[in-house]
Amino acid sequence: MGMIVKHNLTAMNSNRMLGITTSSQAKATEKLSSGYKINRAADDAAGLAISEKMRKQIRGLTQASLNAQDGISAVQTADGALNEVHDMIQRLTELTVKAANGTLSVSDRAAVQNEVDQLVMEIDRVSTTTKFNETYLLRGSNGGTMGKLSYDLAEAALKDDFATANGIAEINKATGTIGVAVASNYTGFPSPGNTGMSSEAQKTTEYSSKTVGPIGNTTYVLVENTKLVANPTPASATKMSVSSVVKDINETSNPNIKAFGSMNELMNALKSQYGEDIRAITTYVADDNSLRLRIETFADVNDPIDLSLHVGTDSSLDNKIYMNLSMLSSRGLSLNGLDVSGDTGDAATAAIDTVAEALQRVSAQRSALGAIQNRLEHTIANLDNVVENTTAAEASIRDTDMATQMVEYSNNQILAQAGQAMLAQSNQATSGVLSLLQ
Repeated sequence: MGMIVKHNLTAMNSNRMLGITTSSQAKATEKLSSGYKINRAADDAAGLAISEKMRKQIRGLTQASLNAQDGISAVQTADGALNEVHDMIQRLTELTVKAANGTLSVSDRAAVQNEVDQLVMEIDRVSTTTKFNETYLLRGSNGGTMGKLSYDLAEAALKDDFATANGIAEINKATGTIGVAVASNYTGFPSPGNTGMSSEAQKTTEYSSKTVGPIGNTTYVLVENTKLVANPTPASATKMSVSSVVKDINETSNPNIKAFGSMNELMNALKSQYGEDIRAITTYVADDNSLRLRIETFADVNDPIDLSLHVGTDSSLDNKIYMNLSMLSSRGLSLNGLDVSGDTGDAATAAIDTVAEALQRVSAQRSALGAIQNRLEHTIANLDNVVENTTAAEASIRDTDMATQMVEYSNNQILAQAGQAMLAQSNQATSGVLSLLQ
């Protein structure tokens, strides 16, 4: 090339090559600092599309694994509740066998019946309250609505008899409870003609009471206190005790009056009469300060609930695992109205088979839950394996090979330094032409 000064082509070439090196160095720096060799679509258009598709699968399968883990948690929640139900049913087995023994008296069986009633109530409570993440697990499904309870059977069984009770309220559709007023006689004793006592007893004793009903044709009377009548016959007579008055009333010819010496006895008798539909009876004070009975009823048996667990990244149905949970309430286990009372062990003997059948139902449900849990554990292991290997494949496309990129970075760094040096030399090359003018 001749001695020219208008265009310094050597410097231009050095500058262009330095620009290429600088651009390559910038990309190498970006890849090393981000850890990705694809930072924009232009870096590898096809690789980006493949990588994003793999990322979709990885993210979906990771969440699917969490879904399956949530399923295991729900299964374990239900199984834990049913474990307690199992224990309570085993205790019912002991109690029914005990009550079937002929050595027990009526009062003994009444005591056993009290524990039976409490266990049946607790089994029912566990069934209707156990939930996972606001989903009731053992309530079943009513008309496609999970966890909804209805009380149609109890209402149909009780409405005719309880419609005559003083102050009866309609059954609460949401809670299945009924409120029954309790009438009091604190200010005076019943007139002799309305006491229900025998004629002989009326000559010496009056009593104060609380009354419930009539429910059906029966008035339930709680004898609270007794006193001597104004002019007893004979004059030397003493008042009868509460228990004696209760016995006298119950032995009269009026079958429509049943007397009791305590409120617990009265409520137990009422529960025994309607045991298949009444779960529990307690007292409470209403807003008007009146004493009332709170009658809780057994809910209807719902259909099993169908829970689906989505354990895949696609929408196909084979990515779902279904499990059924039956409504294992007391009515669902046929334990409502379980009776072991009486002066013989016949009722208790029959109850033994009822309890055995309930035990089998709970065992079948727990066995199904255990099988589902084992399946879900295999599902999680498989999903995690797929996620791991898909992540490895995605990394090979997307991630920077740090060793290779460091070599390229070092090479570009050397080239940049050389380019800068050559550009400086090229800029000085034409300055020698000026020496010709001296």
